Amino acid sequence: MAEVTKLIHEYLRHDKKFPHVWCPGCGNGILLGSLIRAIDRTGFEKDDIVVVSGIGCSGRISVYVDFNTLHTTHGRALTFATGIKLAKPKLQVIVIMGDGDATAIGGNHFIHAARRNLNLTAIIVNNSIYGMTGGQYSPTTPYGSFATTALYGNIEHAFSIAELAMMAGASMVSRCTVYHANLLDELITNAILKRGFSVVEVISHCHTQYGRRNKQGGAVEMLRWQKESAVRVDKAATMTEDELRGKFTIGILCDRDLPIYTQEYRRIREAAKAALSAERQ
Repeated sequence: MAEVTKLIHEYLRHDKKFPHVWCPGCGNGILLGSLIRAIDRTGFEKDDIVVVSGIGCSGRISVYVDFNTLHTTHGRALTFATGIKLAKPKLQVIVIMGDGDATAIGGNHFIHAARRNLNLTAIIVNNSIYGMTGGQYSPTTPYGSFATTALYGNIEHAFSIAELAMMAGASMVSRCTVYHANLLDELITNAILKRGFSVVEVISHCHTQYGRRNKQGGAVEMLRWQKESAVRVDKAATMTEDELRGKFTIGILCDRDLPIYTQEYRRIREAAKAALSAERQ
C-alpha cells in the first residue's frame, strides 16, 4: 500500500484533478495504474515524458497524470504527437486513444504513424464502443452487437487493431486486457523502451454502454469474460484453430527492428544540407 501511495503522489495530479469522471468499475482506472507503474519502471524523469490523448473516456488519462501532457481533438492525438516527436525527438511520447478515436476518425493517422515507424508509444483502449459520446458503435464493435446507432444489431464487421498495426509497419505490437494487470504493466514498459512505433491494444470493457445493451453484465462479469477469452501467445501456439475460436491472444505479437522515421528524416536533412553547401562552393 505504501508503494501505491508513493506512485499516486509522484505521478498523478491527485490534489487538483480528482475525483475522476469514470464509472465505477471502468477499465481506464486499471490502465492508469499500469501506465504509471510502467513509467516508474523505465526510470525516465517526469520532464522527459509527454502523454498525449484524444477525446473520450480514455482521453481523461492525460488530465490525471503529472507529466507534460496534451489533451487534443478527436482523432488527432497522433498528429500532435508526431509534431512533438519531430520537434523534440529526445522526449518519450506516449499516446492514449480509444478504439473509435484511433481507428475511426483517427484511422488514417494511425496507419501512417505505424507506416512511418515514428519512435513513440500508442496505447489503444479497445472497449468496442464509443462510451463518453453516447454508446455509438465503433470499427471494433462486433457484428450483431447493439449500440445507440445500431438498435437492431451492428451490420458492419470489426477489424483487429493489432493486425492493422502489424501490417502497417509498427516495430512492436502487443495485446492485453485490463484483467491481466501485471502483464499489462510489463507490455507497456516494453513498448516505451522499444525504439520505433510501439502499439499496445488494451482490451477493456464499458459495462455502462456496451455491457448493458448487449446483456453482458456489469464490470465483474465483463472482466471474467476477459479472463476466460484471453490466451497467452505461447499457449496459443500449441492450440488448434478450433480451440482458439472465440478467443484472442495476449502478449507480444510482433517485435522487429525497422528504420525509425526521425533517424531517416535527420539523415535526409543532413544530405540536403551537404548538397546545398556543395552547390555554393
